[in-house]
Amino acid sequence: METLSTNGKPVILIVDDIPVNIQLIQSYLAVAGYQTVVAQNGEEAIFRVRESLPDLILLDVMMPKMNGLDTCRILKQSKQTQHIPIIMVTALNELDDKIRGIEAGADDFISKPFNRLELLARVKSLLRLKFYHDQLQEKLRLLEQAKEQLRTLAVTDGLTNVYNYRYFREYLGQEFRRAERHKLVVSLVMMDIDFFKNYNDTHGHLAGDDVLRQVAQLMKKNTRSIDVVARYGGEEFVLVLPETNKSAAKIVAEKVRMLIETQAFPHKPKQANGHLTVSMGVATFPDDAKTSDGLIQCADQRLYRAKAEGRNRVVDQ
Repeated sequence: METLSTNGKPVILIVDDIPVNIQLIQSYLAVAGYQTVVAQNGEEAIFRVRESLPDLILLDVMMPKMNGLDTCRILKQSKQTQHIPIIMVTALNELDDKIRGIEAGADDFISKPFNRLELLARVKSLLRLKFYHDQLQEKLRLLEQAKEQLRTLAVTDGLTNVYNYRYFREYLGQEFRRAERHKLVVSLVMMDIDFFKNYNDTHGHLAGDDVLRQVAQLMKKNTRSIDVVARYGGEEFVLVLPETNKSAAKIVAEKVRMLIETQAFPHKPKQANGHLTVSMGVATFPDDAKTSDGLIQCADQRLYRAKAEGRNRVVDQ
């Protein structure tokens, strides 16, 4: 099993400053089914590698301008190219030279004049290792992608695609601790859709679900990126507003309330008050509560007061 290029053949970069050597290696590799790219010095090799990312490099040690050892060292220091196997091609067979090659990052060596079968065996062996490396990297990438999707699902409400209750409690706790530590303010808005049960019973749960989704997106699109919109449960939503005092939080809540009141929801004229509206309660730390649970309780009490006073309003006192 070998790493394949887009046309089905592994791509091997041959780096040598002597044309006859290049032609010989190309003839050996072509018969074995490999595609080749050529560079005549170290600088050109680095350019070719970054341009096409070959599957393997046959790199001559002795070259003008930049020798093979320096070229190998540069390629192995780059995250983009360090995984590409390099076979050093050398006329030298001294142990010290091989040690220097290993220190530069070479994966294998072959000495001139080399045997065709030995060359092909070494190429095939390293291509197989690169194939397994690439497969592992792809599986790790897919695993990380799946983990990220699971993390997102764990904190997202499946119906409305805003944050869920679990994430809301976690985020509010974090912001509360940050506000206490740095002497900041944080506001909480609790919101309930007025007469939602009537809407569901009259027009069906699918229509009700669509309203929940639209309300959630209206809130999300009209708040800051640092604000958190979450579904609290049923037809209730919450809005966490970091570093926002009560007067600013009430402005945000009023904006959202008016947007929902004027939104062209299906069947809204048939609602009990002739509109599809929401009621809201606003509470702020440290003015209204000293704990996150206390803040939720205060905002919840004001929400129910908004409903008791006629709905479609924001209560912050």
